[in-house]
Amino acid sequence: MAKRWLITGCSSGLGRALATRLAAEGEQVVATARRVETLDELVARHPKAVVAAALDVRNPEQCAEVVGRAVDAFGGIDVLVNNAAYGQFGTFEEVSDGELAAQFDTNVFGPWRLTRAVLPLWRMQRRGHAIFVSSVACMVPFPGLAAYTASKFALEGAAESLAAEAAHLGVKVTILQPGRFATGYSANLVMPERQITDYAPVSDGMVGALRGMNNKADVSSPDLFADVVWRLGHMESPPLRLPVGPDSEAFLEAAYDARRSEYDQVVKAGQHTYA
Repeated sequence: MAKRWLITGCSSGLGRALATRLAAEGEQVVATARRVETLDELVARHPKAVVAAALDVRNPEQCAEVVGRAVDAFGGIDVLVNNAAYGQFGTFEEVSDGELAAQFDTNVFGPWRLTRAVLPLWRMQRRGHAIFVSSVACMVPFPGLAAYTASKFALEGAAESLAAEAAHLGVKVTILQPGRFATGYSANLVMPERQITDYAPVSDGMVGALRGMNNKADVSSPDLFADVVWRLGHMESPPLRLPVGPDSEAFLEAAYDARRSEYDQVVKAGQHTYA
């Protein structure tokens, strides 16, 4: 049975690939982007399946309006994919209050306010599936991505709380943890206004790696992401967390092993004290 989807960040990358795949599968999609004209080609190819809507997740009024648009177009929403995000680069000391606030406004507060706008509909339907696109950076922090990593930690905490609060209402929650994908993430990386040369030995190499990510043969295609999410949306009992991409699985397995090892060394070996 076809699902009704609301997806953020569909102008390119993961969101665009997902909207395209869903439309091809006969799903009903409200595809959103800050610049709605970037969705013209998608709507032209799938005029019966895709409705385009302007949405900046930082705008509470637009969040409310797009939910109404989805109800008018398809009668409701079955799956919400909180995908829109960007990366603020900069070490902990370099990132300003304003840059940090902007990062959280898009990556955390945006998904929160949009999901909050959808929840009354799901409470009436007694069903719904909220999908939050996080990152392996939540488990494997990289130098120079302190603000981005912090935002993904916060996003996952919010999503876990939602899962505990709304399960009895028929609301399912899944946190996606993608690895490296060939998207516009690296090209759209925002550099901090203040840059401190003492951090160059760790930050310069990271910037270079991110900028060149799409040129590497082992970077996954957004089509893989789209396939995983399409199948996820039709699962009766979807997982709370799901790594996406072969490198994501490797990164996360190593991170979990390292945390378990540290726990064993510190707690079981009695290296902690409460005196």
